[in-house]
Amino acid sequence: MALSPEAARRRRRLYPGVIVAAVLAAGATVAGVLNDREDRDPATPGVQSSERIDPLGYDPAHDDALTARAAAGHSHVLHAKSPGGLFATARRVERHREDVEAAAEESGGVIDADTLEALVFLESGGRTDVVAGDGDPENAAGLTQILAETGQGLLGMEIDLARSRALTRTARRAQRRGRPAAARRALATRRRVDERFVPRRALEATVRYLRTAHEELGRDDLALVSYHMGIGNLQQVIAAYGEEDEPPYVRLYFDSTPQRHPQAWRRLSALGDDSSTYYWRVLAARAIMRLWREDRAELQRLEELHTNKASAEEVLHPPDDTEVFADPGAIEEARDDGDLEALPADLGFRVDRRMGELAPRVDARPQLYRALRPEALALARWIAAQVREISGVAAPLTMTSAVRDRRYQELLVGRNIEATSGYSLHTTGYAFDVLRRYPSRSQAVAFQFLLDRLQSLNLIAWVREPAAIHVTAASDAGRVEDPS
Repeated sequence: MALSPEAARRRRRLYPGVIVAAVLAAGATVAGVLNDREDRDPATPGVQSSERIDPLGYDPAHDDALTARAAAGHSHVLHAKSPGGLFATARRVERHREDVEAAAEESGGVIDADTLEALVFLESGGRTDVVAGDGDPENAAGLTQILAETGQGLLGMEIDLARSRALTRTARRAQRRGRPAAARRALATRRRVDERFVPRRALEATVRYLRTAHEELGRDDLALVSYHMGIGNLQQVIAAYGEEDEPPYVRLYFDSTPQRHPQAWRRLSALGDDSSTYYWRVLAARAIMRLWREDRAELQRLEELHTNKASAEEVLHPPDDTEVFADPGAIEEARDDGDLEALPADLGFRVDRRMGELAPRVDARPQLYRALRPEALALARWIAAQVREISGVAAPLTMTSAVRDRRYQELLVGRNIEATSGYSLHTTGYAFDVLRRYPSRSQAVAFQFLLDRLQSLNLIAWVREPAAIHVTAASDAGRVEDPS
């Protein structure tokens, strides 16, 4: 949605947006980033598989890889939240392709048709008459979700807000009374008094906004970021970053941490409306539409993996390609072979004394279940060290669950409403849970930052449960830099 700095603070989003599993970055589809199949190298293009990964560092040589990882890491919400489902959304968006291409051609190279189409996917899901928030047309509205204030002032659109509101109410009443024809007539009349609901006009206005933003910010990627964040808010982030006037967004995002450029990081974090990840989600939506046109079978496969769980954990470890431990004997064998490693005393987490408490019921010792895959263990160790470093709090986080087997999982289902009776990532050794209890706000903030950063690197999938944070490590998560 085109925003003024003031409007950006008042923006009310209709839905968080939608993303893909395979990401178009630097002109290449990099679906391999997302999958741990044995016949694929899970390493991100641009980062050799033998290299270590520093989640808190930044190297411009890896810009393409970082961009691909970020779009992949933020893709789950797109699959889970697309209105009517991912395929229905892609079908609606595709209908506007002719208008999208015409508008992109008028942008002067600021935005190409595929990216403008992705913006439509993210903003409205291809729905021309949608209004954000409580349905008041003063809010973001139309195919590209433009605020009335921005449309009237900055973009020079014809918007009779009073009539638009009245016709919106008329259409709503007609729908409630079972008069769809009357509702359609009201909406058709609304399009004549509010150009935001005319797809071609909305797209042309969006292009005008992006051209204005490009003049102010100097870069195509920054102009696109500002569509959600607002030009003024983004300029404040850039000023806080301080090292150059027009940094690529990948640098601005990944080089801003509580330790490096903390003022820029605080400004990005303070927005609190997903503005900082908007660019990645647009790129992901672009890749969704690429797969929609070129490989729907792959898109279907990815959608199923994304929607099986409340996070993207099955995308990281598809059930058909991932070893599951059937019983205590399988866990013992994996520990003997080094496929699982015991939680060490110096892990940095406090291990909940109840971890593995159901073990006697499967003729095992609780200690058997205090283990993880080496990759997940390395990641957990890194998280613990960085939370302590960033927060300055010595008291450790508490790990409540680690590996399980199917027999143990079946017992747990009857005791814990969060436990699944189907495919659980705990039974693979890649998942662990962290208690949502913190001795200070600074520790909670540090942990949240690390979760967000690791997700942006597609190194984890995570979900907030009532009592714990459930974290699943990617198969290349073991390459994080050793904090020692």
